[in-house]
Amino acid sequence: MSAWSATVLTLFPEMFPGPLGQSLSGKAMDNGTWSLETLDIRGFTSDKHASVDDTPFGGGPGMVMRADVVDAALREARDDSADDRALIYLTPRGRPITQTRVRALAEGPGVVLLCGRYEGIDQRVIDEWEPEELSIGDFVLSGGEPAALTLIDACVRLLPGVMGSDASPEEESFEGGLLEYPHYTRPREWHDREVPDVLLSGHHEKIEAWRRAEAEMVTKERRPDLWAAYHAARKRTGPR
Repeated sequence: MSAWSATVLTLFPEMFPGPLGQSLSGKAMDNGTWSLETLDIRGFTSDKHASVDDTPFGGGPGMVMRADVVDAALREARDDSADDRALIYLTPRGRPITQTRVRALAEGPGVVLLCGRYEGIDQRVIDEWEPEELSIGDFVLSGGEPAALTLIDACVRLLPGVMGSDASPEEESFEGGLLEYPHYTRPREWHDREVPDVLLSGHHEKIEAWRRAEAEMVTKERRPDLWAAYHAARKRTGPR
């Protein structure tokens, strides 16, 4: 595969491309920079009722997606032995997605994303295929589809040529371990609030130092976990 590609296994293929068909990602799709395929998991059932789920062994609320149905869909998605795209199951049980992981995925050939529903997927098919389990946050969604849209968007915007400036991603939140500094544009004064003088100085070193200080301050206040990791890294390597 030459272009970066995403295959999404879902019970609701009509949710795609959704927002991915708009703005930067939509233009990049139209230009052939990346491609999107959906596989309807319901199409891999074998009974007349097209059952994709069943009651959980051991009791409990909700339903569980069947291992045999999900396995059949996965076999269709990975029928090419040369397909080395990352296989990812989007689940609240997964490791949090980081910008570092997103960048690595964007630099690869693409992703195959498995979207769960109901109470989740039979553990046996997860053990069989060993997908990477990822989460977009410590909250629960109705299904994996919004998470899949989020992950694909995060990857596609990093593909070569998608963003207007190649330098843009380097200044964003999480690059270098910090949240992003605040931004300002015209008008110079708005509601009695003025743009910080340093940004109007034309002194690039002072501007860079101000932005670094602002990024450190907001990270320390809002994300103590990121700040602790950043501070530890600086101790090991010294200030940048």
